[in-house]
Amino acid sequence: MSTVIESAPSVPNLVGGKWVASSISESVDVFNPSTGKLIARTPLGNSVDVDNVVKQAASALASWAATPVIERARVMFRYRTLLEKNFEELARLVTREHGKTLSESRAEMNRGIEMVEFACGIPSLIMGDILPNIARDVDASCVRHPVGVCVGITPYNFPAMVPMWMYPVAITCGNTFVLKPSEKTPLSAVRLGELLIEAGLPPGVFSIVHGGRDCVDALLTHPLVSAISFVGSTKVAEHVYRTGTANGKRVQSAGGAKNHLIIMPDADMDQTVKALAASAYGCAGQRCMAGSVAVAVGGAGDPLVKQLVDYASSMKIGPSEDDEAIEMGPVIRADHRERVASYLDIAKADGATIALDGRERSGCDSFLIGPSVVDHVRPEMRVAREEVFGPLLSVARVASIEEALALGDQCEYGNGAVIFTQSGYAARQFQQHFSAGMIGINVGVPAPMAWFPFTGWNRSFFGDLHVQGKEGIQFYTRQKVTLARWPKPTDSHLDPVWRSS
Repeated sequence: MSTVIESAPSVPNLVGGKWVASSISESVDVFNPSTGKLIARTPLGNSVDVDNVVKQAASALASWAATPVIERARVMFRYRTLLEKNFEELARLVTREHGKTLSESRAEMNRGIEMVEFACGIPSLIMGDILPNIARDVDASCVRHPVGVCVGITPYNFPAMVPMWMYPVAITCGNTFVLKPSEKTPLSAVRLGELLIEAGLPPGVFSIVHGGRDCVDALLTHPLVSAISFVGSTKVAEHVYRTGTANGKRVQSAGGAKNHLIIMPDADMDQTVKALAASAYGCAGQRCMAGSVAVAVGGAGDPLVKQLVDYASSMKIGPSEDDEAIEMGPVIRADHRERVASYLDIAKADGATIALDGRERSGCDSFLIGPSVVDHVRPEMRVAREEVFGPLLSVARVASIEEALALGDQCEYGNGAVIFTQSGYAARQFQQHFSAGMIGINVGVPAPMAWFPFTGWNRSFFGDLHVQGKEGIQFYTRQKVTLARWPKPTDSHLDPVWRSS
């Protein structure tokens, strides 16, 4: 385990390749959700901390941008080796500060490593274009350049993976990068930063600054910052987008979600229920691709709810840090557990039926709440409209695929949506017409892998270019087009070496 993490109750910033304390003492407590115990404190850095780290990143930019792209890629190759070497430690660190199960943390690390592998291919990914003789004696070329100092503001729910959506690509494209991790889960970011240093990344190319809203706003307005990547709630995502763009930054800002899962009457119900449970209760529902509203079409409702309740009731839940058999761990904080629980009362008051009440399996020392199923949910209910971000699955009932598609049109979000069916027609209608950017057909969580963009729609995303894939390369680079004409010199302008004897 990292000496930096173990020896310091206050988590340090990474500035110019060195670990330094924040300039202020105000902090946020970091807990182990499985035990409720304090494990660290995150300083609530201010504009002074931000200015220090951004200036160091700006100072390192010119040298790093001039480093041959193959050498930049080699740093990522070494980094990948270190991530594999320290894989189990990193996964357990994610579980320790977040609470997700060990298998979920290992999956998170694997998805993050895929982004590093993608970035290792950067020499071919940022190749330019050339068209000789586009006009008479004129050659045209287009090449990609770094954009400058890039910032990543990341959420608590994937403390290792979401930052790795951003900085491996940004860095290998020749930018420097400042990470502002969630104040609730800062420890994984620190360890990842240590391994980047060990991989040979020059000082200032990757930096970490900790803080809350003041820190974020200082990053959004700093004159030396060129690009900002954000993942979090829709309210904050819109603030980041509006503030960042108003200050001349390019911004990609991913927000919240209310993902629908359509269950047709011909679906394989056993497989569907397993996929629904994994989608709704994986990571205790704390992910923007979690299934939120199961839409039962026709006669699918009653068997779906019965099997869901039976399956969720049998899941092994509990403190996740040391038990490999746990299928669902706690949520991030005690106050978040109470927020999730409050939606059960809200749903009941709105006329829904509580088919399974997760409060009956809540923990005391751990921040645990069991999986819940809420039936007979209507579109106007809060539980159908608002992002709960916890292990609560709503079930709505409709008569046809057309009604199911209409529910998607009524939703302000548009991250992901899934259909379970054996009908090619229903699947095609869903794929073509449901208003979401990531579509699953008999796939519970349609989150794309590193080679494809994470394409949220509607109020699930603010910006033009998404993280991951080719769009990530486009976001972290800017293009320069050159037109060149080299006319043949006349005799009077010839250098002596060109003159005929």
